Amino acid sequence: MNLAIEIALQRLLRVVRNLYAETADLSETESELQLWYNRGYADGMISAMKALGFTRQVDSAAAIGDSALVAGQELLPWGTAYRHGFEMGERETAEVLQEKQS
Repeated sequence: MNLAIEIALQRLLRVVRNLYAETADLSETESELQLWYNRGYADGMISAMKALGFTRQVDSAAAIGDSALVAGQELLPWGTAYRHGFEMGERETAEVLQEKQS
């Protein structure tokens, strides 16, 4: 793995850890929509990293996505916020890592 990818992965994993810490105490309320978006973003980041072949790095960083968190709540406001965050986190992380690979 090249150095640029390794640095990018470490930075991305730091963001994931920070987002998980920030969203550790989620509740199912509309007042926490930004937190639900942030948790979705972190889970989307994990999904993208694993899809691009960085499962070992993700696992060694103890970063575990949990998309089951929103199961059955997708149509509620916090479920929608989570899903949007997931999609954005997945897309933007893939863009960053693919750029570094080229």
